[in-house]
Amino acid sequence: MHFFNRVRLQTPESVELEFTLAGIGNRAYALLIDYIVLGLILTGFTTAWVYISYQLSDIIENLGVSSNTLGLWLLASWLLITFFIYAGYFVFFEAIWQGQTPGKRYTKIRVIRDDGRLIGLQQSTLRALLRAVDELLFIGVFFIIFSKREKRLGDWLAGTIVVQEEQSINSEKLQVSDQAKALAKQLQIEADLSRLLPEDFAVIREYLQRRQTMTLEAKVELSRQLANQVKAIIALEKVPKDVTPNLFLEAVYFAYQQQSLY
Repeated sequence: MHFFNRVRLQTPESVELEFTLAGIGNRAYALLIDYIVLGLILTGFTTAWVYISYQLSDIIENLGVSSNTLGLWLLASWLLITFFIYAGYFVFFEAIWQGQTPGKRYTKIRVIRDDGRLIGLQQSTLRALLRAVDELLFIGVFFIIFSKREKRLGDWLAGTIVVQEEQSINSEKLQVSDQAKALAKQLQIEADLSRLLPEDFAVIREYLQRRQTMTLEAKVELSRQLANQVKAIIALEKVPKDVTPNLFLEAVYFAYQQQSLY
């Protein structure tokens, strides 16, 4: 019996990944935290807006503009800016934190694309713009509960799902050579392993687990592609010439595991 829904995604590298969907409880908890933070931001903005409005009203009324006209303009401006702050909060954090807001980061869930890749500005914007519709009469809750992939309207339009963050597994489940362990120590010094996301680590782990069942040509090509992508992610300028892509991926896997222990 499965208490959490799981979904399998095919990455652009033809690696199959399995994720646990976030669930309505985690998403509601994350949204509550986000609304607390957003409420504080909007309270500060509204306080500043009221102060500025009083200052402007005296100046503009001296120019012959009626107080009713001024009040309507100020109200319309406040509503417009409030909406931009509301939507911009989710767009900003999901874009710079790669699918997470403060609430999602605290509850350890993340928005990803349907193919397992990280979301971009376009996906986060579409999700934010549809959020108000999803929250109208709890339409989004209805879709999440009765959708196989627990998608609200914003997820359907943006092509995204919300999953739990992948947790690293015990390194003893995969055999890592001594040469890879030595290279891992070098990577911990020269590379920025903090840029490697759990989803990136999952791709590396999946490849290392399945490489023995691949043909030689497929293993060489896929390991080369993954190694190049990982080097770009961790901002590593160069790798020693005698290090093969397979060995490099083993070292990254082991270095990431060791980093997660501290």
